[in-house]
Formats: sequence, C-alpha cells, structure tokens
Amino acid sequence: MNTGTSQRESTRQRRRELLEAADRVVLRDGPEASMNAIAAEAGITKPILYRHFGDKGGLYRALAERHTDALLSSLRTALDAPADRRERVEDTLDAYLAAIEARPQVYRFLMHPAEDQPQAEAEAGFDVGRHSAPLLRRMGEELAEVIAERIDTGGKGTAAARAWGHGIVGMMYAAGDWWLRERPCPRAELVRHLTDLLWGSLATAHDHPDSPG
Repeated sequence: MNTGTSQRESTRQRRRELLEAADRVVLRDGPEASMNAIAAEAGITKPILYRHFGDKGGLYRALAERHTDALLSSLRTALDAPADRRERVEDTLDAYLAAIEARPQVYRFLMHPAEDQPQAEAEAGFDVGRHSAPLLRRMGEELAEVIAERIDTGGKGTAAARAWGHGIVGMMYAAGDWWLRERPCPRAELVRHLTDLLWGSLATAHDHPDSPG
C-alpha cells in the first residue's frame, strides 16, 4: 500500500470514528446534540471536527447518509422477501417504523431541530429543513426505483412509479412522526391501518350518511 492510499484509508477510518462519536452524542442528546459535545466525545477540538465535516450541515449530511443507507437496506430486504405483496407492504412499513422507534433520538436529530435550545442558538446558521428534505427525496426516489422494477403500473411509466414512491414516503414520514410523538396505538396496528389505505380501502369504504359525498 503506497503512502497516498494509506493516508486516504487513515482519513476514512478517522471519519468513521468521528461519526461513531457523533452517533453516541445524538443517541444521548437527540436534537440538542452540539458540535461542542461531539468534539468532546471524540476527544478533539471543534476546529478539528470542522476540518473533517466543514460545519454542522456537513456532519448532518454524513450522519443522514449513514442512517439512510441502513434504513434503505432494511426496506429493500422487506420488499424482496418471499411473501405475497400485502405482506411485503406491511413488512416494509414496519421496517420504517421499527427503525424510528428503535432510535428515536437519531430520528429527532435528523428531522426536528432543537430551536429553543442554547446550542441551536449558537449554531443558528444550521437549517435542518434544508438538509432533511433531500433525505426524504432520496428515500422517495429509491422506493420509486423498486416500484418501477417490480410492479406493472399499467403503462403509466416511471412518472407513476415516482409519484407512488414519493407519496408512500410522505405518508410513512407524516404518520410515523405523529405516531412516535403520541403513541396512540401499537406499531402493528398502525402498520395495518397504513397498509389498508395503500391497499385501496378508501375506494371501497362507504360514505357516512351525513357526509357531503
């Protein structure tokens, strides 16, 4: 291994170590995780942390990629399981909800800024919405690819697959966010409700007698 290759591997290894330190702080502090706390956890100064990631946005993107890769892998595994389609839909929804339930602090760090916290005031240039939107778009595009590969959209082409992919991700995100905050029902019950919706229950449900429909 030449010197240049060795240096690049050393840099990648150091970056992995810093991301693991950041993960530990995020698991502990959630959205309140600060660059100061992450640098302290890693045993370095904040300028060294900036040297590796640029700013909190750079660190956020690295953590988002790390966790999104793992989540997409579990979603693909569920979608590719040898089961009927409804069961695969249920398993895919459950994989997403299980991931945010298992690491709620990571989810909150990625999706919800701690706007009222002193750390957030000190890092006021960090806009979590600007960074989280690409994460959701990536999930939507990845799911659209899977749909296009596996499901006959009846000649509607890639536009339908992309609409379905982004629509399903939007539903999972909004419903999962509400569920994680309020815990109104067991996870399995939410999975059934969402699967029923995707399975066309709105098309077969009757209107209430007093509804405008």
